[in-house]
Amino acid sequence: MTLSAYQNIRPIPTTEQDATLAQVSSRTLASYIQTQKAYRTIRLVQDEKMGETVAIPEVAFRLLIDILAQMAQGNAVTLIPIHAELTTQEAADILNVSRPYLVELLESGDIPYRKVGTRRRVSYQDLIDYKNRIDAARREALDELVAQAQELNMGY
Repeated sequence: MTLSAYQNIRPIPTTEQDATLAQVSSRTLASYIQTQKAYRTIRLVQDEKMGETVAIPEVAFRLLIDILAQMAQGNAVTLIPIHAELTTQEAADILNVSRPYLVELLESGDIPYRKVGTRRRVSYQDLIDYKNRIDAARREALDELVAQAQELNMGY
């Protein structure tokens, strides 16, 4: 896919009616996960008439259930291919930081990027790798603080 296919990556909002339907659908589909088949089949029915049966890969079936579960909770959903390239604003939104701060991370070498003309593009995979690294460092720091608090009998 080209970059333009990813330029408008936006969450898809969930209406209350969608959330209710998604909750029922996700529970129904999740009940079929128990069997050990590589592919699942779903019957598509239109207007109560005979439908068409479609086989989908196991991973796509599980992804569909996850999407429906998120929608059932009223969460907006965004699907981003792992090899997508993001604008600096999209990347900043994913990390929940300002765009100028993200640019500092790029310029310091914390997150790899490439330039397309004068614009910076960030690989989604590189962004997630960075997020996983900083999350692990945060967990490690918190574990150290907890250990110190226990040694000092601080009561929490």
